[in-house]
Amino acid sequence: MYRQKLHGANLRKGRVSISGQVYVITTVTRNRQSFFTEFFVARTLIRVLREHEERGHAETLCFVVMPDHLHWLMQLGSSRELESVVRSVKALSSKRTGQRLWQKGFYDHGLRRDEDMKEIARYLVVNPLRAGLAVRLNDYPHWDAVWLP
Repeated sequence: MYRQKLHGANLRKGRVSISGQVYVITTVTRNRQSFFTEFFVARTLIRVLREHEERGHAETLCFVVMPDHLHWLMQLGSSRELESVVRSVKALSSKRTGQRLWQKGFYDHGLRRDEDMKEIARYLVVNPLRAGLAVRLNDYPHWDAVWLP
């Protein structure tokens, strides 16, 4: 089962940016504020993720926007480094909402060949259920996955 731990200053330690690699990205809001309970703000972030996909920076395989953080399963494109893509998503979503949304840094996990992407996607998208934000996954509006209906 996929689990993550955020380790402050160690977030960048050992970070590798490989074109075509699948990563799980987790990034949190400034002071863990629940910016994404506001529908417009959450949907703006989702539009920014989609735009980065259209530009070839990253293929979005799965995401879930929680009130105070983002989980993003993505495959890195060939045009930019991982840190640049995440920084761009954060900057553009902040600019478009007119709010300083994000805490510095992010957690990334490059998937190994033996890790099941669908299992990881399922784990990520049920976060709203575990957090009590919805009773059924389809009741939560801010998620998507290429494999799941």
